[in-house]
Amino acid sequence: MDFLNEKARELRQGEIRAMFDQAAAMEDVISMGIGEPDMPTPELVCRAASEALRKGITHYTPNAGTMQLREAVAGYSSVSALGYDPAREIIITNGGMGALSLLFLVLLNEGDEVLIQDPQWLNYAVQVRYCGGVPVRVPTCSEDGFQMRPEAIEGLITPRTKALMINSPNNPTGGVASPAQLEAMAAVARKHDLLVISDEVYNTLFYTGEPCCSIAALEGMKERTVVINSFSKSYAMTGWRIGYAAGPAGIIDRMVKCQENFNACANAPGQYAAAAALKHPELSLELRDVFAQRRDVLLEGLAEIDGISCCPPEGAFYAFPDISAFGMSSQMFCRQLLERQRLVCIPGSAFGVCGEGHIRMAYTCDVPVLRAGLERLARFCEEVRP
Repeated sequence: MDFLNEKARELRQGEIRAMFDQAAAMEDVISMGIGEPDMPTPELVCRAASEALRKGITHYTPNAGTMQLREAVAGYSSVSALGYDPAREIIITNGGMGALSLLFLVLLNEGDEVLIQDPQWLNYAVQVRYCGGVPVRVPTCSEDGFQMRPEAIEGLITPRTKALMINSPNNPTGGVASPAQLEAMAAVARKHDLLVISDEVYNTLFYTGEPCCSIAALEGMKERTVVINSFSKSYAMTGWRIGYAAGPAGIIDRMVKCQENFNACANAPGQYAAAAALKHPELSLELRDVFAQRRDVLLEGLAEIDGISCCPPEGAFYAFPDISAFGMSSQMFCRQLLERQRLVCIPGSAFGVCGEGHIRMAYTCDVPVLRAGLERLARFCEEVRP
């Protein structure tokens, strides 16, 4: 007898993990696929976690997270100006993904629609669907820097539309929404009474212009925006699983109640260490500078490969080069690239229909490995060029 429910039976492995499973059986593989900083967590943060262990900070915390960390988040530069109440408007979660899953669990009724950019990180649509919602893809194109046009968003709004997802800096494109673009999306949200879910996990990783702006800071948007963030990318803490959400008290309250019933709280030593990390923003700036150098190396290398074009990413640590000149699907391109040259990249189609013709390359490996990967890509492109 099959005891699984229909939702579980429909779950499929994502293309990213599928590529890694295939690569795991090979030798001499260079991976530019995973979105994870390759450097260790800063020593200062690790020492804070050790201190927590020595002090016996190893027990349950409040379901919303320790007040120490919530207060630190409320004072964090990107959210402090918004005046979030750490007691009512912030929850600490098991990573950014944990924050998103709690939000969707308390937000979505069966059939509620969530507007999501195409291409976009593939887990959004899976989470929405599993929580009973309907992910609705908003098409974008490379000519617009893969930014959502307000008219495209409005054209997809129905009576069932409840929320709009924003991810800037963006995974997979590396795009950053300008203040004008954010204001245009905010105007749509206000006009149609939509909740905005702003995933800002890459907000410390920007390379051009002013620091990233949160849509929650715009007029009339704090009360209709839930900001999602984590320590994974900005402090190289992916395995610590510490994230947070900041938003309207009524929504955060329900997320806290949901967390109480599903996983109680985030781990106590990790919360202690995260609070220490927020006292040292220079650590995230150091990471940004490392990725900025790698970004330059990657763009220089891609510019030398005939048949590949790439819009320079403004943030995150991904490039999304166009490989359509080679006359094969992005999935075929990446699979052959792995088989022939032992280089892992992710097909753009994994992130949505509009990602076809592109591949995602994560510059999360050090410069010598990055250069070696570019050499392998160049050899492959020479082999398969029409």
